[in-house]
Amino acid sequence: MKKYSIFMRLAVALALLVPGVIACDGGEPTVNPATMPFFMDVIPVHMGDTIAGQSCVFMVTITDDTTTTVVGEPVTITAEAPGASVTVGPEAISAGYVAEVVVVPGDNTTGSTLRVTITGERGGQIRTETATLNVREEPADLFAKTVFATALRDIFVTWLEQNQADLIITTETEWVGAVIYPYGPEDIGYYLFFSDEWEMGVRWHNVEGFEDWARIYLRLRTVDLVPSKAFEITSMKAEDEPHIIPPPKEVWR
Repeated sequence: MKKYSIFMRLAVALALLVPGVIACDGGEPTVNPATMPFFMDVIPVHMGDTIAGQSCVFMVTITDDTTTTVVGEPVTITAEAPGASVTVGPEAISAGYVAEVVVVPGDNTTGSTLRVTITGERGGQIRTETATLNVREEPADLFAKTVFATALRDIFVTWLEQNQADLIITTETEWVGAVIYPYGPEDIGYYLFFSDEWEMGVRWHNVEGFEDWARIYLRLRTVDLVPSKAFEITSMKAEDEPHIIPPPKEVWR
């Protein structure tokens, strides 16, 4: 009995020394949700082409480092990027949720590469990840591109309000735009819009004599890493109505 008592005391002492692990009354080790270790991922880790003044959105997720069914307490997310303004929302997340780090390059950053340092902290456990973005010259057709993308967005929004009411996207929904620069291959245009709840990616191919389709995807912010809905106008010239299509496997950045 004496040997068993010594063994149990050593086990309890060891459990108390391991971060995130405590001992219950029976001496069995368990997990403390307030201090349990975690992993942190940032998506994407690099944005190749952006411009000063654009909202560059990085997504952050947390995974609890445990084999138990215990859910860890929220991890606090902070970020900084010299030469840019940075906001984080939500500022604390648990596993299964998404925080967004929004980086807006300053006016004097054109031609440079910005370094974004993202930190997660919970009960003394700290994880740090780094992302980068290249700031380029503003495209000459930015205004025209913004006007065109906004018009496409409004066409889809009107249809969604009438045909996908469960999404709660209406003509009263407010959006903030973020150009994706430059144009992609085959003269494909891209643009991003953000409401309080949704990320909308707008994509189009509008070349005389070729296909003139337009597509959007929707990602529920703070919840999803990838789009959950997508819609297409087969021909803008023919004024086709939008219809549902499979969503892309990743967001556009």
